[in-house]
Amino acid sequence: MDNYFRKYEDRTPEPPLRYSATRELLWQFLAVFALVVGAWYIWWRWTESLNTEALWFAIPLAVAETCAFFGLILFVFNLWKDDPIAMPEPPVTLRDIATDNPDGDRALIVDIMFATYNEDPELVRLGIKDAKKITYPHPIDIRIHVLDDGRRNEMRKVAEDEGVSYISRATNEGFKAGNLRHAMEQTSGDLLIICDADTRPFPTILRNTLGYFTDPKIAWVQTPQWFYDLPEGESLDASMGQRFGKVGATLGRGIQNVIGPVQVGNDPFVSDPKMFYDIIQRRRNWANGSFCCGAGSIHRREAVMETALRSFGTKVETRTHATEEIITVTNKERDIAPDLMEAIRTEAATTEILTPYKFHVSEDIYTSILMHSDRERGWKSKMHPIVESKMLSPQDLLTWTVQRYKYAGGSLDILVNDNPLFRRGLTFSQRVMYATTFYSYLAPIWNVIFLVAPIIYLFTGVSPVSAYSADFFWHLIPFLVTLELAMMVGTWGVSGFAAKSSYLSFFPLGLRAIWAVITGQKISFKVTPKARQSGNFLALVRPQMAIVGLTALASVWGISVLLLGPTTHSATGIISNILWGFNNCLAMFGIIAAALWVPKLDEGTDGHGL
Repeated sequence: MDNYFRKYEDRTPEPPLRYSATRELLWQFLAVFALVVGAWYIWWRWTESLNTEALWFAIPLAVAETCAFFGLILFVFNLWKDDPIAMPEPPVTLRDIATDNPDGDRALIVDIMFATYNEDPELVRLGIKDAKKITYPHPIDIRIHVLDDGRRNEMRKVAEDEGVSYISRATNEGFKAGNLRHAMEQTSGDLLIICDADTRPFPTILRNTLGYFTDPKIAWVQTPQWFYDLPEGESLDASMGQRFGKVGATLGRGIQNVIGPVQVGNDPFVSDPKMFYDIIQRRRNWANGSFCCGAGSIHRREAVMETALRSFGTKVETRTHATEEIITVTNKERDIAPDLMEAIRTEAATTEILTPYKFHVSEDIYTSILMHSDRERGWKSKMHPIVESKMLSPQDLLTWTVQRYKYAGGSLDILVNDNPLFRRGLTFSQRVMYATTFYSYLAPIWNVIFLVAPIIYLFTGVSPVSAYSADFFWHLIPFLVTLELAMMVGTWGVSGFAAKSSYLSFFPLGLRAIWAVITGQKISFKVTPKARQSGNFLALVRPQMAIVGLTALASVWGISVLLLGPTTHSATGIISNILWGFNNCLAMFGIIAAALWVPKLDEGTDGHGL
């Protein structure tokens, strides 16, 4: 484990975004206005602007714009409403969170579980030490457990040295979900906190979150994940000065004088999760649609186990009925003997696996769907707005790729094989929230069209629209402006450019995940590395580099043919598509730079060990 992150130990997270009723009203007004203008634009695109002489190009682009607009509708629904920040008083005894429990007068028991496989034991030790510093205003029984799927003697020794429980198992069935299931069989806490190997909880995590569980319907609370080691980068003039000397530094200062301060190398992989947690997840609370994201979440044991039992019972009955149907059809008998039915049911029960956390590469969101769909119990979730733990960010593009592919592939696998949109028990709002998540992973399909469209026009002069005329810009520009204003207000306090760029440049990985799910390939689970991988990773960004190179060549070609002779290109078409292509390239530059990024180590460190 690299030593570089030690210099960030004293960092503290930013406070959550403040709630503003005035800003909420302005956001909702602008969002509706943007959607109306956008619908007007999409209608015009289909009815009046298609180039009928090149429908092979015009229709795919119009379809891509329509798909993106539908995604915008889902996103606006997701962001529609925020609630004021309010934390209930922490419970005193078990009775405060479970009124019908006969042991209600005793102190709460909380299990803190560190799931680990092959991570550095000394990294896990840091989390254990921080967990031992957790405070609570009332008597409470905090039990810390190391769940070691690597079955390592050095990990056992760390647990023994720190005086915490060490739990391992003979197999790795179910990966992290199986690890948690096995640990729940060995523990008995009323509530449990899930931590990854690098999660380091703050002393306030219980004091600030357990109050939500005084609502007996709350099944879990998710806290924001915060990467405390994100590099701060360096100013543009310093970066250019190192590469090009005094001339570069002077040019860098001049650029900043025009456009403002620019930091180079900060958050190279766009790992800052503030947009996701403080905007997207937090604004799902109104619909009871915030889902679990694993590390930093607190769960009610009763809810986890009860949901698992209900799911288990449903699967047993489904398997039993399927077997019964086969027997009746084969033997042409209407009824089956009671003893045979009992044997069938017993076989089904022994075949199925009781899984408190779904055995899946995306076990967290899958389990969330199961709990939210339990209409009989009406389980609820809560996105707590305050950061209550810290962890390490991806250290290289390979690690980032493993992580993002797992997210995309796992989510798409759920969409295709157990679509939550058709699951009984979910409310309409919850279905839309989950649809927003899964739909976002389909975006690479139409993003590719947006990336190659300006290249096609600049090389061929074939336009997807009837003309790059005043009428075209009269419909397009109002939509872009109103949309930008709406999103600026809706995500006030969080910069959206990096997230949008990452969303666009994600296309090769997204397409790979889509293809894997469509062709039935297994989305295998790979533990996200916590140590920096060596080397550069340009091989991982060849498609993005190809987009940049082709866009540059196409721009040169388009300008050349316009200047040198008769062409089907128009001046407005060339300028528009060059600007469009330049925006695409800006999105690609970020991930290309990330492939070359290496964290700077302090002098005196060798890049190894804690």
